Amino acid sequence: MSTTEQLTPNQLSPAPHELEAIARILHDATGIVITQGKSSMVQSRLSKRLRELGMSDYATYIAHVTSESGVEERRAMISALTTNVTRFFRENHHFETLSTAALPPLIARARAGERIRLWSAGSSNGQEAYSIAMMIAEAAPDYAKLDLRILASDIDPHMIAAGQAGLYDSSALASVPTDMQRKYFSRKGEKVQIATPLRELISFRELNLHEQWPMRGRFDIIFCRNVVIYFDPDAQARLWQRFEAQLAPEGWLFVGHSERIADLSQSNLVTAGVTTYRLRAETTTRETRKWH
Repeated sequence: MSTTEQLTPNQLSPAPHELEAIARILHDATGIVITQGKSSMVQSRLSKRLRELGMSDYATYIAHVTSESGVEERRAMISALTTNVTRFFRENHHFETLSTAALPPLIARARAGERIRLWSAGSSNGQEAYSIAMMIAEAAPDYAKLDLRILASDIDPHMIAAGQAGLYDSSALASVPTDMQRKYFSRKGEKVQIATPLRELISFRELNLHEQWPMRGRFDIIFCRNVVIYFDPDAQARLWQRFEAQLAPEGWLFVGHSERIADLSQSNLVTAGVTTYRLRAETTTRETRKWH
């Protein structure tokens, strides 16, 4: 038996052509780019998948995920290779803008009977969406009576399930102000859980940003932070255009600290702060169909 054949998936790195095949599958499905330098990352994240399937080499695994019977495993592969880094109130300057500039007029409109929608795109395990929800609750204690909802979407079904549960390790609250911890969290065994009214404010949905979106109504605020950075430039440009089309007039778009919309010359978006954009006012009628 050769040395290679004796190696376990934990020890065996994908060959360059195997890494290229895995990268192509991921890119075609999601727009996410992984390079040859990511071999160790691919190995560490997929070795568990190979073990669970009883496979000892990447060639067999690639053949499986590209077959008709490998659809579910392809989803599992995408989940494994998707980076999920998040925390409550990450990039706090966005939440300051949300509190002082974006939310007050939207809440006033909601109290006047208008429909207000926000979207956390690439929401991971829900900490971003719940941070937004806490800011809404702080600004409008009567939020449950308003037509105001948050959509939280992610490509990873495991992250969607975690967001729906709203259960987190106590250490996750390190970035949450103490008064908010008291108001919006309760002990649940060894974990903490977000308050039920805030969970009811959010709809969690599995969504691949690279594919067709089912939503028809426009959003007043979209958060998509530290997601687009993993896409190639063409995919990034397409996504910025799609977000712009999904925004209501004067809607807000918040992006990640390393992300920028490269060319605003052909866009109706204008800079409105640090990694923050806003759609110019339009004369078109606001779309009112619901996404849930």
